[in-house]
Amino acid sequence: MNLRALAESDLKFIVEDPDSGFGWPIVITNPEGLTGSFTGLSDDIAQAIDVETGMIVSGRTASISLRTSTILAEGFALPEGIADTSKKPWIVQFDDINGSPHTFKIAQSYPDRTLGLVRCILSIYKNA
Repeated sequence: MNLRALAESDLKFIVEDPDSGFGWPIVITNPEGLTGSFTGLSDDIAQAIDVETGMIVSGRTASISLRTSTILAEGFALPEGIADTSKKPWIVQFDDINGSPHTFKIAQSYPDRTLGLVRCILSIYKNA
């Protein structure tokens, strides 16, 4: 097995193992209404960096990362941000560490086709 294949295989443990890895339950709904339950990486941090000053400011940055092979195996296309507000977005839901649920929409998607991971930048979704 070459190093790329080995790295993608290791992602299963790192990203999708909820007991020994960093896996966290994430629910995704695509614009057509198909909903799937996944295990992946999630973050929701209340600090951001002001790009003009480089200073830390109060803000909210949230993202998820999922294995591409798992998304495709579940019959989903790779998630993507949909800028057109007249169209339904991809919706992401996960609980924080205290069990409080949060709902987001995918604003941007960054698939890493070398490693087999897609990182999605999220924004708050109010139409839930």
